[in-house]
Amino acid sequence: MINSQPILILIGWILLFFLSIRLIVSLVNYIWIYLVRRELNKYCINQKLRANNNDCSADSIIPGEESPLTSWSILIPARNEESSIGSLLEDILTLKDKPCEVIVYDDNSTDRTREIVLEFGQRLPGLRLIDGDLPEGWLGKNNGCNRLAAVAKGEYLLFLDADVRIDKHMATKYLNYAISNNLSLLSIFPQQILENRAAKISTPIMNWILLSLLPLPLVKNCSWKSFSAANGQFMLFKTDDYIHLKPHEKFRMSRAEDIEISRYYKKERKRIATLAGDSSVRCSMYSNLNDAINGFSKNVFYFFGNSPIITITFAILTTVTPLWLFLFNGIAPGIISALAVILMRAFVSLSSRQSVRDNLVYLFHQQVVFMRIVAKAAVNRKKRVEIWKGRNIY
Repeated sequence: MINSQPILILIGWILLFFLSIRLIVSLVNYIWIYLVRRELNKYCINQKLRANNNDCSADSIIPGEESPLTSWSILIPARNEESSIGSLLEDILTLKDKPCEVIVYDDNSTDRTREIVLEFGQRLPGLRLIDGDLPEGWLGKNNGCNRLAAVAKGEYLLFLDADVRIDKHMATKYLNYAISNNLSLLSIFPQQILENRAAKISTPIMNWILLSLLPLPLVKNCSWKSFSAANGQFMLFKTDDYIHLKPHEKFRMSRAEDIEISRYYKKERKRIATLAGDSSVRCSMYSNLNDAINGFSKNVFYFFGNSPIITITFAILTTVTPLWLFLFNGIAPGIISALAVILMRAFVSLSSRQSVRDNLVYLFHQQVVFMRIVAKAAVNRKKRVEIWKGRNIY
């Protein structure tokens, strides 16, 4: 009879090695994000100094006036966003550095989205609303972004989801960062607004995956397309490269066009960067647990190369690692693995501007929700059904 104990112990050491790599990645991301945020804050300080030297306040810039940095457009694809789009348009009014235009694409909304946008016409010069139908062979958001880009005039194109919130320094920070670093694409994972328990046990999962698996410095500084990530909630494109590459048209049927576009830009040797946002870019994604599970199940496989096998394996291994080490490798390795899990969650929480305490208290709950998301994604793939905003996006 074969003694399986050595094999079980070896598997435990492999699991601990993998966990250690993820801990290192989360630490690297924490340090890098801290340094990047210092750079972003310097842009705000420089803007204030310029305003003082010119003996005028940056608040004197009127809505609709172009940014002193370059011309840029805010583009908002919207479908049934009456609960959020007004708040975003209010935020745009407060920007220190103004866009040359704000264009909203109404994708056949059946609520008051269109009326709310029109109400801002007098308050927000440069605001335009365009309507359109969904052509065959396109997903709604991808079509909306493509249509928006076709009529935009700015040298940079900022695509924002309607549920994103921004503060007055957003453009000062991120537009300057994109220009200074000669980026063709800058994407932000917004700081998440976690309003209730459902949000706290679901939304942090996204950053936990991203910031423990992907070293963000390599997204910016390495040409390998495997080091790619983006978030469609906030994507800032250099217009010349966008027109040349036509990313939303190329991935017109992708449910995770943001990730595919980032890899495509890397393949085409374009400089990209992905950041974890601060209070300048915020979002309340889900307040209902079922909505969160349905939403994240749309693209969870794409975090793992669109492979269900790798995704399911990751979900299982991250769930059983500490228990496995306690059972087969001993108390000391088990304690080390538990400490590594806690430290990793702490680094990810700090990088994401989330409560370390909450993410530790809800650690087990988040893991269970993650398993549910993966299971939901697997069922949807088998059935080829994924209903989003009233449409089957499969």
